[in-house]
Amino acid sequence: MRVLVVGAGGVGGYFGARLARAGVSVAFLARGPHLQAIQRDGLRVRSAADGDFTVKVDAIGDPQRLSPADVVLFCVKAFDTESAATAIRPAIGPETAVVSLQNGVDNEETIARALGPGHAVGGVAWVFAAIEAPGVIVHRLGGRLAFGELAGGASPRLERLHAAFTTAGVPSEVSPDITRVLWEKYLLICAQAGMTALARAPIGVIRAVPESWQMYRRLAEEVAALGRAGGVRLASDAVDKTMRDAAALAPHVYSSLHTDLVQGRRLELEALFGHAVRLGERLGLATPTLFAVYAALKPHLDGPPEARGA
Repeated sequence: MRVLVVGAGGVGGYFGARLARAGVSVAFLARGPHLQAIQRDGLRVRSAADGDFTVKVDAIGDPQRLSPADVVLFCVKAFDTESAATAIRPAIGPETAVVSLQNGVDNEETIARALGPGHAVGGVAWVFAAIEAPGVIVHRLGGRLAFGELAGGASPRLERLHAAFTTAGVPSEVSPDITRVLWEKYLLICAQAGMTALARAPIGVIRAVPESWQMYRRLAEEVAALGRAGGVRLASDAVDKTMRDAAALAPHVYSSLHTDLVQGRRLELEALFGHAVRLGERLGLATPTLFAVYAALKPHLDGPPEARGA
């Protein structure tokens, strides 16, 4: 199996390195100092669960140099989905599976528009990992995957990928209803990202303040209502499960949206909250809590507003 990782950040870097360590042929599409460090020294992972290890992998900066892959682990920020999907066309063969491991629930539609039908695969990653320095991924907790064909059912290409992750010691499953799994994570990520970014506080503080914890639940409830209105088969206790999962998170945990906000980077706001607000408008459902987060953070969408003279 030939695997291409597009977006060699925390998610792509960690899972790609695990596959490479198990002997899978893995190439990374990267850029800048991160690319240079991987090419020079290999990709290093500092993991709280797996220890430290380094893998020597093929790191590519020019998409035109890509060769066809069996599987693409597509891990770019949601706002780069269209441009990245278009750029990797040289890596797409007739049966290539492009597994989105991104935030949000509509990236697969964008991938399908860019690459044609039959390539986009839904995926969900439960992991906390990030680039610590060029060529270095720090993995704090988690490390589980689910992926599935958008039409449902099993497929040989995903069974092969599942077998590869199993060999690598990565817990994974081929889901017969990946849309439901995507939305289950969407509930959690909107609540976690929204509250940690808006309050500039970790989940432990959010849980300790009754009003903040109540707002956390309201975000999950509004997302669940959107999903059900759109035909997603969410369990009746989906919100309760989200809150149980959030209650089990380590108190110091934030979110990638919070990290991007405080570091002045572009935000995945549209993929998370903009999409939800617009979906609510189309479905005729009120989303006051989601809209509040969206409106409060939108001035920071492209970085600090003061840096733009706003």
